[in-house]
Amino acid sequence: PQTMAGVSPYGRFTHAVVRGIPESFGQEGGAAPAAVDLAKAQRQLGVLTGALRQKVGLQVLEVPADPRLPESWRLEDLAVVQGDTALVTRPFRQQRRGEAEAVRQVLSELKLRVVEVTDEGATLDGSDVLFTGREFFVGISSHTNHKGAEAVADTFIDYPLVCVRVCMRLSPRARLSPRAPARARLSPRAHARVRPSPCASLSPRACAWLCWPVNFPLSAQLLVLTPPPPPPPSSQAFQKLTDCTLLPTACSEAAKLGGGLSSFCLLINRKPEL
Repeated sequence: PQTMAGVSPYGRFTHAVVRGIPESFGQEGGAAPAAVDLAKAQRQLGVLTGALRQKVGLQVLEVPADPRLPESWRLEDLAVVQGDTALVTRPFRQQRRGEAEAVRQVLSELKLRVVEVTDEGATLDGSDVLFTGREFFVGISSHTNHKGAEAVADTFIDYPLVCVRVCMRLSPRARLSPRAPARARLSPRAHARVRPSPCASLSPRACAWLCWPVNFPLSAQLLVLTPPPPPPPSSQAFQKLTDCTLLPTACSEAAKLGGGLSSFCLLINRKPEL
């Protein structure tokens, strides 16, 4: 695929950053512990980590779990990464902002250009941001406001940005899982523009197979899926894709807390140093 300077080909990754599931898993937002199986959640994360390392061929960086931060396993909320730039977000929940330091450190170790959300009036959860390879969609929700969306637009100025009003607490990544064509062309944009869009009304079941377009060792696209039981009608469409390898991955315990497959890690593309 053709790319701009400093911009990664869509769906190509070299590294994955994950964070261990703490003993306080399920005690989110100061609420009573949810009915989750901690050991099972840790096993599921281990299976995903092994698949990313062994089957997809990524270098996996693991941030230790911190029992003081029960939601810190939700790494996707803490950064938006595209190309060599990482935007460290400003989560809506005050108690989650302490999670950012460990993420900021590992992104710096990967020698990414790390940008911070500096507007104290902005709130931005990374799970509300969806990159399609051509543009960014930001879900305006109870957790992400317009100032947060402006931070994304200001950081990734080469891409247009569309704001989508989210009518329920279900992030754009949970609603949409884009799969770019193998030869998608990415052309430079002089300025990013924030455009509003009507209220999102997609059914969660319509896109219930959350997937990632991820590079396979032989450069073929790999879709990482987490099929909830029973499999939705969309599963048949995925099974008909001849140019993709399907890698089923479970995350049932995270799903009980509103998380999904993408919640567990940040996928990054780093060019080899000369």
